Amino acid sequence: MAWRETFLRRIHLCLGAFLSLPLAMIGLTGSLLVFEPELSPSRGFGPASDGQSQSFTSMVEAARGSAREGLKPSLVVAPATQGDLAEIRFSDPARPGPGGLQVFVDPVSLDVRGTQQGGDGWLRTMFFWHANMMMRDRSGREIGGWFGVVMCVLAVTGIIMQWPKRRRWRQAVTISGKSRGYRLLREVHGAIGFWSWLVLLIVSFSGVWLSFPQAFNGWAASMGVRDLRPGIAAGGKIATGEGLTPLNADGVAALAMNAAPGKPLRGISIPARADQPYRVTLGEPHSLATVAVVDPYAQRVTELRDPATYSLAERIVASMHAIHDGSGLGVWWRALVFFSGLLPALFAVSGILMWIGKYKNRRRMTRGRLNVAGVPGE
Repeated sequence: MAWRETFLRRIHLCLGAFLSLPLAMIGLTGSLLVFEPELSPSRGFGPASDGQSQSFTSMVEAARGSAREGLKPSLVVAPATQGDLAEIRFSDPARPGPGGLQVFVDPVSLDVRGTQQGGDGWLRTMFFWHANMMMRDRSGREIGGWFGVVMCVLAVTGIIMQWPKRRRWRQAVTISGKSRGYRLLREVHGAIGFWSWLVLLIVSFSGVWLSFPQAFNGWAASMGVRDLRPGIAAGGKIATGEGLTPLNADGVAALAMNAAPGKPLRGISIPARADQPYRVTLGEPHSLATVAVVDPYAQRVTELRDPATYSLAERIVASMHAIHDGSGLGVWWRALVFFSGLLPALFAVSGILMWIGKYKNRRRMTRGRLNVAGVPGE
């Protein structure tokens, strides 16, 4: 069809050619971040001591001496497995956002094994390249989101152009061992694009969703889907009258674990103000988290967000991070997410080489016509 061969092809070519470098960078850093849990800086400080873990309150107190004045504990990341270090994050209540300090504590001996400034380290740099175009404010996240939109457009236009005509399925979705040069590049570009377009579209769209959470979650809410992001605490302010003694982090954790029996503790979000509830996340490391909202003064769980009770739409919305980084949907999806990050670079190289080969072929044909007409070539 004429519109497919002209309009879509030009959109696909222009977007792919002019934005190939940033798209390749976003994809490659995304593939690296698939292994972020294995590359965590805590693994560089050695394993934890053998023995019984101390209380979370003790871990926070042990880490407090490493934090500068003005920083307050905001998150306790529990050891995922035996031998892992605990991570205590400190932040400045007056300056929310990137920054703060990460303190890695031996949960058994309470020794501080190391610290890292929030936003520092090569792994965090890769994250900012991937999600924020190396900017530290919200505008960088939105720019990255628009590049995700471009990837969605490339995936859709690519599959429309590559969709095989009748009786040409084999040629459209396979790579011939006899092809060379431009034809081989075209087959590689088309066949890999055909088999990977859906994964690329899903990963790219989930990245766009995460870049514009207010817009997309607001749209989902208008359709009756709850905003179930772990960072969105329910219940508003809590009562803090005189004579009320709040639970500490260990008491809060015990309440949450009693409300969700059998689910291991993953983290405790410590409120910045006394009139805010705690948030406790539970569940296996690579599963959709259960979130318990705890009032430390009333000493009760005010809300329990259990994925087992979510509707299908709520599970999809709550799984956007897992869909995008491959962290919670099994080893095969994680492998596909890793592979999808390599695709922009592969498509950029093959597409540019195709364009160069096509340009050379046209020049060669033009020279041949000129020579046949009696005009000597160069």
